[in-house]
Amino acid sequence: MKKKDGLRFGIVLVAVSLLYLALLGKLFYWQSVEAQTLRLQARAQSLETIDIPAIRGEIMTSDSFPLATNTISYTLYSNPKIIKDKSYYADKLGGALSDDPASISALLNKDLYWVKLADNLSGDQKKTIEKLNLKGVGFEQQYSRLYPEASMAAHLIGFLGKDAEGEPHGYFGIEGKYNDQLSGRPGALHAIRDALGNQILNDIREDEKIDGRDVKLTVDRSVQYLIDEKLKAGLEKYGAEEGSVIVMDSKTGAILGMSSYPGFDPAKYWEYDPSTYTNPALSSLYEPGSTFKVLIMAAAIDKHLVTPETRCDICAGPVQIGEYKIKTWNDEYIPDLTMRDTIIHSDNTGMVFVSRKLGLDNMIDYLHKFGLGEPTGIDLQGEATGIVREKNQWYPIDIATTSFGQGISVTPIQLITAVNSIANDGKLMQPYMVSQIITDTGQTIDIKPKVKAQAVSPATAKTVTSMMVDAVEEGEAKFAKIKNYRIAGKTGTAQIPVAGHYDPTQTNASFVGFFPADNPKVTMLVIVNKPKSSIYGAETAAPLFFDIARELIKYYNLPSN
Repeated sequence: MKKKDGLRFGIVLVAVSLLYLALLGKLFYWQSVEAQTLRLQARAQSLETIDIPAIRGEIMTSDSFPLATNTISYTLYSNPKIIKDKSYYADKLGGALSDDPASISALLNKDLYWVKLADNLSGDQKKTIEKLNLKGVGFEQQYSRLYPEASMAAHLIGFLGKDAEGEPHGYFGIEGKYNDQLSGRPGALHAIRDALGNQILNDIREDEKIDGRDVKLTVDRSVQYLIDEKLKAGLEKYGAEEGSVIVMDSKTGAILGMSSYPGFDPAKYWEYDPSTYTNPALSSLYEPGSTFKVLIMAAAIDKHLVTPETRCDICAGPVQIGEYKIKTWNDEYIPDLTMRDTIIHSDNTGMVFVSRKLGLDNMIDYLHKFGLGEPTGIDLQGEATGIVREKNQWYPIDIATTSFGQGISVTPIQLITAVNSIANDGKLMQPYMVSQIITDTGQTIDIKPKVKAQAVSPATAKTVTSMMVDAVEEGEAKFAKIKNYRIAGKTGTAQIPVAGHYDPTQTNASFVGFFPADNPKVTMLVIVNKPKSSIYGAETAAPLFFDIARELIKYYNLPSN
């Protein structure tokens, strides 16, 4: 028996030793190999992180009126672990929230330390619930985007939506372009809780939030309101469904107002077709028609290839180029037409004469000097580039049609920027929307005007300005001009290409100009897409231009020259 007892004792000893070694091994594994993983699991079970959202910066007009701001709302939450009488809480909160107590009860019966009970509560609702003195419930402050002027300047502002991860993110306009500046950096509150879910007060850590920066625009609120209203009325009057108006400070390139229709309400952007989000003034390519003539004429004058009194020796009738025949808009012709009269009467054959004097190399050179074929650099999201073909892709007919604004695509912002160089002694300015950025500490960052290039000489700019004044005074739109006031301008009527050919019944009608002509303050472009009352810019876009100009002259108290 003793021998068997000894054997049994030895087996037990070995088993206990193996078990002890296994426990030691397991402890070593937990404390060494899995230590970091266990620490993270323990932290996840005991650490509560509460996000502290940054306040998104405001977008303001030049007089500090908010076009995009924030409203405060509240999230109601609870810790179900410390609520004993859940039915009582459900009844009280259901009454305060005008909600079904049963749905609140279901939330309170969840085996969680934190449950959201309601969202987007007003300040009054918060006060009502606080008066109930319910332990275990609390509030988190949150911010919602507010657009006080609704659809006014919607294309400029853009909207605040959600990104792929469900986080707030700006899209289009200023909201998109300046999203990083506006959004700031959120903070967080890290609190340790014990096994019962109670917060350990002396173990709280906070990551400080940085609120977003405010953005002040160059936009004049009165100007923006004016062009919004005038554009809508003009489109209705001329039977057009779409159009744009851009108003620019002639000296600096600052945008004083920019309106396109149809628009959308940034507070309810999801109710609109996404095609309305893009800003046609920046993203729509179109053939500018006769407004483009002043740029080609300026190039030829700048190269000393023509003067205002140079006469055209091919203008007695249509000009044949290969299989194509270039005609005037009214099929009337003036032999020995001067360059000044070419602009006044918007004569296509006269511009073909200019294009032949200029030549392809000079034409391409000046198109780039005027900033065409590349973005203007305006600080809005969604700008298109425009198209200037490579040299080997031009044919004689292309050189001819480009001279009068057909067969070349630009954006409205490119065209007004280019024409504005004539208003500004030949200096090509970079258009811009933001004049100032204001940090969360109140520091201001001023945005200065930027000269991109000297497109033409000051002398050339003066000469072309004089020709544009004559176009207003003596051209086809003279019936709409402002009496005793010198405005430099040019009409445009461009047929719209459809299925590989031009439809003579559908046009983009436009008028571009600046005033006062001899010391410009305002440069403006008006585009009316597919007007039904008349296909001509002189009878649609021009009257709308002068209607707006009258109001701007009064508003800015601009002297007559």
